[in-house]
Amino acid sequence: MKTLVLMLKEPQPGRVKTRLGRDIGMISAAWWFRHQTARLIRRLRDPRWQLVLAVSPDHAGVQSRVWPADLPRWPQGNGSLADRMGRLFRHLPPGPAIVIGSDIPGITRAHIARAFAQLGPNDAVFGPAPDGGYWLIGLRRLSPPPMGFLENVRWSSQHALNDTIATLPGYRVALTEHLRDVDSLSDLRALGRTG
Repeated sequence: MKTLVLMLKEPQPGRVKTRLGRDIGMISAAWWFRHQTARLIRRLRDPRWQLVLAVSPDHAGVQSRVWPADLPRWPQGNGSLADRMGRLFRHLPPGPAIVIGSDIPGITRAHIARAFAQLGPNDAVFGPAPDGGYWLIGLRRLSPPPMGFLENVRWSSQHALNDTIATLPGYRVALTEHLRDVDSLSDLRALGRTG
């Protein structure tokens, strides 16, 4: 079974999209995020994979009424992004798995289907972002991720993608389409949106 994990934070002002909130206000940023994630969830439901919501904060996210009640919700747990993503990849059911963020308006089912297809001949797939990071990471998961997976990654930098690939020595890695996430008003404008 293929698993698509969408990492989400409960859309509370001042807790989500704070860089965007500095540009447009925390309430507006939380509103944008809430509606963005609702559209994304509707768009990514597909019988070809199981859609799972990895939520934060743990208890509030699992209980939240913001997201559809029929989708499985798993707490992200404590720690850094590396800790939380590593835990997801180690505890998902067997089979190919993809983890994505929730602030990328351009993601479609076709993007996800192509990324899963690339996991056929490859061990890992990444969706690069223009800032040097990535919007998607997928593993074929024939065995657990290697020791050191996601360690020493310079997150939120132009090195994040290359650093992450370096934690997968010997893996055959594919790259899929470039997509932009939204961290600031300039990102929204680059996507042709004004918030």
